[in-house]
Amino acid sequence: MDDIEKAYNLALDYLYSFVDYSLKHVSELAKADFNLDRMFALMDALGNPQETYPILHVAGTKGKGSTCALCASALQAAGYKVGLYISPHLFDYTERIQINDQPISHAELVALVEQVKPYVARIPRLTTFEITTALGFLAFAERGVDVAVVEVGLGGRLDATNVVRPRVAVITSLSMDHMAVLGDTLAKIAGEKAGIIKPGVPLVSAPQKEEALEVLKRVAAERDAPMTLVGREVRFEVLDSSLEGQVVLLRDEVQQTALEVRLPLLGDHQAINAAVAYAALQAGGFHLGPQPIQSGFARVKWPARFEIARREPPVIFDSAHNDESFARLRATLEQHFPGRPVILIFGASEDKNIPGMLREIKPKIRRVILTCADHPRALGVEKLQEFAEQAGVPYESVTPVEAALARALDLVAEDGSIVLSAGSMFVTAEAMTAWKKVSQLGK
Repeated sequence: MDDIEKAYNLALDYLYSFVDYSLKHVSELAKADFNLDRMFALMDALGNPQETYPILHVAGTKGKGSTCALCASALQAAGYKVGLYISPHLFDYTERIQINDQPISHAELVALVEQVKPYVARIPRLTTFEITTALGFLAFAERGVDVAVVEVGLGGRLDATNVVRPRVAVITSLSMDHMAVLGDTLAKIAGEKAGIIKPGVPLVSAPQKEEALEVLKRVAAERDAPMTLVGREVRFEVLDSSLEGQVVLLRDEVQQTALEVRLPLLGDHQAINAAVAYAALQAGGFHLGPQPIQSGFARVKWPARFEIARREPPVIFDSAHNDESFARLRATLEQHFPGRPVILIFGASEDKNIPGMLREIKPKIRRVILTCADHPRALGVEKLQEFAEQAGVPYESVTPVEAALARALDLVAEDGSIVLSAGSMFVTAEAMTAWKKVSQLGK
């Protein structure tokens, strides 16, 4: 291992030496001390780098990552130097901080960590996510980005990213998730997400269930934030869809214009995300014109979102991890592979509605292979078996994830079923790594 990689691993050890709520059990997450005081203090100490460039701030339960990727890709196509801050990462920690579609280097992360250490030492009880968010804001300032697209980590109101005053606040599709922290009703969850709405800053929202929409409308009105609702001010229509991608017509009802865009991302929900991204760029004052939006959307890359790694028999990697996203996943499967059964490689974190997810996908299931990611919050297969029994799906248990993928590939070799990994980003990331090895061996 060379000196840079040693230093990089030490930098990660340093970051993980703080409280990392993404690795904590749900009982600890529920009583976590989330507030923005520490984060404001840290950003002040660093000279508030987040105030040196315009920001698109994106919250939501589902679709926020894809929406961020679409916005960043269009801005880059227009010639902007674009920072993108996301979480979690799939393979490498530096994926969280990207500039023009490239993660920062290991050496850059090391330098940033060394730079913030003295400031971090003066502020008690900072978390891993808070420090990483500060590193992202600092990296964007030092590299001189023209604009940053920032994804909320959890919730919105008390999320570490919520120290920004953005050009536009964006709230993608809301559904039940992280209830122990955000609340056990859609209205409560919407209230937490609405915490990113700032006085006078435009708000763009995906279509929402009425219970959530009422909250967003009320908060936007209270804060005098002009609101654009996709499905009302911006409409969308899928004109064509195949495994190569889809063609979506976006209609701007305010400007009385229409734009046809191609998306490599599959599923009706991605058409919604494209409309949200378009509306965000307009509301944020980034009047890019048709060409950068079309070329940016057409070349967007966002891994593990109905990613087809092999056509026949199909191998698909997806990041669905709640009931609603599993319903969308089933609809996309039915659209592109009607009547084709699925071997599902499935693992999940402890705070998820596992029977709900399995029930949503059940009509497509030939067999579920229960497995467990190498992650502290991953449920063991014994507990997953109980949930599989409740959902009434045929299952077997195979660990580790690499062995689960091998078993799934053996099963589909018999009848051409679909191999699908979903339920946990961490399981899917491990399955994707295992698939790369299999592909290199030419299997």
